[in-house]
Amino acid sequence: MLGRPKLVLASGSPRRLQLLQQAGVEPDFLSPADVDETPLKSEAPRSLAKRLAKLKAEVAMENVERSEEMKGSLILAADTVVAVGSRVLPKAEMLDEASWCLRLLSGRSHRVYTGITLVTPKGAMRHRLVETRVRFKRLSRQEMEAYLASGEWRGKAGGYAIQGLAGSFVVKLAGSYTNVVGLPLYETISLLTGEGYPVHYDWVNQA
Repeated sequence: MLGRPKLVLASGSPRRLQLLQQAGVEPDFLSPADVDETPLKSEAPRSLAKRLAKLKAEVAMENVERSEEMKGSLILAADTVVAVGSRVLPKAEMLDEASWCLRLLSGRSHRVYTGITLVTPKGAMRHRLVETRVRFKRLSRQEMEAYLASGEWRGKAGGYAIQGLAGSFVVKLAGSYTNVVGLPLYETISLLTGEGYPVHYDWVNQA
């Protein structure tokens, strides 16, 4: 489509890319932003999600500025944080981290926050924060051991993937399901549409 702005996704997450593609949006470029995701002292989970999304967008902006091909693009960045109360759960990489997360989540509610930052071609930033409440069943030792053995938890915020095996642990969900997967589609598409990105173009122009 003539005049369509290019879109940069500032993430290496396959889940975020798949969610965008599910909504009919195909980024022109992927520019993963590697940032320190350690929470600041006494930083609230929602503040962490907003700060990291903005930070990832700023890193991607620097990459875009250095690339003639990507200049003038919209930049989409996001960060998802899982928290029990004010306690931020890690993106589990080690088995003991995942085990700790599951024990903490078992039989209780937690919240998932995703901060979204969209940078316009003129450098303006648009921000959204989405919150979803999720309640897990009380997990048996056998369920925990089986899930840990699956390896599905690796690299996932909170040590689980709701779109996978752990979906069977969810008793109740209040809010955006896609937010828990990693990118709230309603809010993301609203931001893109608000900046003139033709989200629906490919819906009606498929071969």
